[in-house]
Amino acid sequence: MAREQEQQVATSNINRICQGTEIVGNIKTTGDIRLDGILEGNIVSTGKIVIGTAGKTKGEINCRTADIFGFVDGLLDVSEIVNLKATANIKGTITTAKISIEAGAVFNGTCTMPEQQASPLPSKKG
Repeated sequence: MAREQEQQVATSNINRICQGTEIVGNIKTTGDIRLDGILEGNIVSTGKIVIGTAGKTKGEINCRTADIFGFVDGLLDVSEIVNLKATANIKGTITTAKISIEAGAVFNGTCTMPEQQASPLPSKKG
C-alpha cells in the first residue's frame, strides 16, 4: 500500500469510547475520536474530536477540529475550529483559530486566537 493510501486509511478511522467506559491515561491517534465515556488524561489527534453529551474529560486536548457537547476541564488546543454546542460545559483554556459558541453553552476560562494575517482596513480620506 502506498504511503498516501496508508495516510488516507489512518485518517478515516473513527475511534469511539462509549458511555460507561472510564479511562485513565493518554490517547494519541491519527484518526477521529468520539468520547461518550470518561477520560482522565490527554487526547492528541490529527483529526476531529467529538466529546458527546455524556462525555467528560479532564486533561489536554490537541486536534484539528473539535465539537464539544459534554464536559471538558483543561486545555483545548485546536488548529482550525472549536464548536461549543448548547450542552457544552468548558472549564479551562481554549487556543484556536476559530470558535463557535451556541446559546446555552457554558464556558469558564480564557480563549486565545492567534492573529490571522488580514489585509488592513482602507483608510478614509476626506
